[in-house]
Amino acid sequence: MTQRDDVVAAAAGLMDSGAFRAVLERRVAYPTESQNPDRAPVLLAYLEEEMVPALAGMGFSSEMLPNPSPDQAPFLIASRLEDPARPTVLVYGHGDTVRGQDAEWREGLAPWRITEEGDRWYGRGTADNKGQHSINLAALEQVIAARGGKLGFNVKLLLEMGEETGSPGLAAFCDQQRDKLAADVLIASDGPRLSAERPTIFLGSRGAFNVELRLDARSRGFHSGNWGGVIRNPATILSSAIASMVDAQGRLLVEELRPRGIGNSVRAALADITIGGGPSDPEIDAGWGEPGLSPAERLFAWNTLEVLAMGAGNPAAPVNAVPPSAMAVVQLRFVVGTDPTRIVPAIQEHLAARGFGDIQVISRRQDPSPATRLDPESPWVVWAADSIRRTTGQAPAILPNIGGTLPNHVFAEILALPTVWIPHSYAACSQHAPDEHILVPLTREALAMMAGVFFDLGEEGAPGK
Repeated sequence: MTQRDDVVAAAAGLMDSGAFRAVLERRVAYPTESQNPDRAPVLLAYLEEEMVPALAGMGFSSEMLPNPSPDQAPFLIASRLEDPARPTVLVYGHGDTVRGQDAEWREGLAPWRITEEGDRWYGRGTADNKGQHSINLAALEQVIAARGGKLGFNVKLLLEMGEETGSPGLAAFCDQQRDKLAADVLIASDGPRLSAERPTIFLGSRGAFNVELRLDARSRGFHSGNWGGVIRNPATILSSAIASMVDAQGRLLVEELRPRGIGNSVRAALADITIGGGPSDPEIDAGWGEPGLSPAERLFAWNTLEVLAMGAGNPAAPVNAVPPSAMAVVQLRFVVGTDPTRIVPAIQEHLAARGFGDIQVISRRQDPSPATRLDPESPWVVWAADSIRRTTGQAPAILPNIGGTLPNHVFAEILALPTVWIPHSYAACSQHAPDEHILVPLTREALAMMAGVFFDLGEEGAPGK
C-alpha cells in the first residue's frame, strides 16, 4: 500500500473506531439555532469552546472577528501556514443550524444528540453543516498525522454562524478581510450530492429571488350574483398575469429573464447527469419546463419561475363574493448571466406591456445575490475529479452549479477564487426538517475522499503550475 492508501484508509477508519462520532456528538450537542435570538451565546460558545481548541490541536491559529452586521455572531478565521510558495486553500463551513423543531422529531430521536439507527445518524446539523465541515477537518488531520505534522500546503478556514439566516455580514466581512482570506482556491462542503451513491462536485450556485405580486381592487368583497361580470375579479386578473409569465408547461415567458443559452462546457458536464430515481425522489414530469433541454439542463443550467404561494378570498371556506384582492409569491431561480437587479423591473415591464400594469411587483429580497459558476473545464475541477475517482473508483458528477442557493458569490466574486464544492449529504437527509440525518456509508466515503483530495494537493501542488 502507498502512503496515500494509508491516509485514505485511516480517514475511513474514523467511522469504525468511533472517533468521528465522538467529535460530531460534541458539536451537535450545541443548539446553534441562528433563527432563535436567544441562542446568541450558544453560537459564540460553539466557536470559542469547541472549534478554537480543536483547531489549535491541528496547528491552526484562530482569530474571532466582529460581524459588520450589527448584533450578529462573529466570524472565525483560522490559519495554518506552512510555506508561502505552496498553494493555499480556503475551507468554509457554518456552525449554525435551523431551529431544532424538538417536538416534531420521531419518537426516540432528538435534535441535539446523535441517535444511530441502521446506517443513519440522526441529529440537527449532522448534514447541514456540522457534519460536513467536521469531515473536512478530520481529513486534514489525517494528512497532517501521516506527513509528520505537515500538509504540504496552507489552509485558511472561515466559519460563520449565520448561514441559515442569510449569512448577514458575510459579504462585507470578506470584503474587509481580503488579505486574511487570500487563497488559491475554495474547497468547501455543503448541500447534497446528486445522489447518495455518486460523489459530486458543484462549482457555483443558482440565485433565488422571491417576488410578491399583489392586486388590490377594492376595500371589500361584493356578492358574485349581484356584481359578478361587471366588476373586476383580482384573482382572475392575477392568474392571467402569472400565465403570461410562465405557461402551463412551466416554460418561462418573461424574455429578459430567460438565459441566453447553455455553454458547451456546461452542456458537456451535464451530459451524464441523471435527475431523480431515488426512493424518496418525486417522479420527473415529462414535457415540463423549457423544451429541447434535458432534465439536468433544466435544473442546473436554466432559469425557472415557480409559484410558491397564491391566495384570494378564503379557500377553506369560500363565500359567494368577488374577492377584493389577490396575491401570489413567485420565485425566480436563475443561473449566471441573469442580472438580479433587473428582475423586478423586468417583471413590471412585462406585465405593463400586457395590460397588467396595476399589479404591484414587490421584491422580497433586500440584497439579491448573483448566480455564480466555475467553468467545468477549470484545472481545479479536472484535478479534484481525478482525485475523487482515484479514491472511490468512480467519476464524480460535476454540476456547473447547485440547483439551490449558497453564498458562493462571496468567494467567487469578492475573493475572486475558483470554487470547488464537494458535498457530503444527500437530498433526502431532512435538512431544515425534523429527523435530519447523515448516512454512515456516505460519510465513510466522504472522509476517505477528502483525505485523498488533501493528500494529493500536498503531493502535487496547485494544478496547472
